[in-house]
Amino acid sequence: MRRIIFATGNQDKMREIKKILAGLTIDGEEVTVCSMKEVGINPEIVEDGKTFEENAIIKAKAVAGYVPDAIVLADDSGLEVDYLNKEPGIYSARYLGEDTPYSIKNANLIERLSGIADEKRTARFVCAIAAALPGGKVITETATIEGRIGYEEKGENGFGYDPIFYVPAYGKTTAELSEEDKNEISHRGKALRAIRERLLTEI
Repeated sequence: MRRIIFATGNQDKMREIKKILAGLTIDGEEVTVCSMKEVGINPEIVEDGKTFEENAIIKAKAVAGYVPDAIVLADDSGLEVDYLNKEPGIYSARYLGEDTPYSIKNANLIERLSGIADEKRTARFVCAIAAALPGGKVITETATIEGRIGYEEKGENGFGYDPIFYVPAYGKTTAELSEEDKNEISHRGKALRAIRERLLTEI
């Protein structure tokens, strides 16, 4: 049985990942996708990279050391707000503290953009995914979704910064989109589909 172990313990993220990678087969063999916690792996990982891609590689390699026979995927993703010099960027999960609720993080960003016009509220979600393959090779893909920061939290379908990330083409935040629409246009959805295609040629 081929396995993909995803280096995350985030259940919301895993739900998206399993949906996007559902039905993946390599050499006629269906691939089982599970989180590192589901297989009993919970290493201490120091994310000291300077980019999303570097941090994704660090995580993938760290978990791959425990399961050399599996394909290990890891993502590093975050929000870049142009007016704030691309903060919080690679520190998105740790912004204002790792255990700080996203409602507080989102309120802080909205406050920092108080009085700033729509055209200067541009932002993007970035997702870099690294795949550590059996044998040691690592491949990466990075994708983005462009939008802007809203004026209040809206929507219940997303998590993290989704309620304040407004997508003009849809007239909604990513937390207001259906799961299908979000997976179609999101940074993580695009990066996962790209890495899925790479796996079919690299394995």
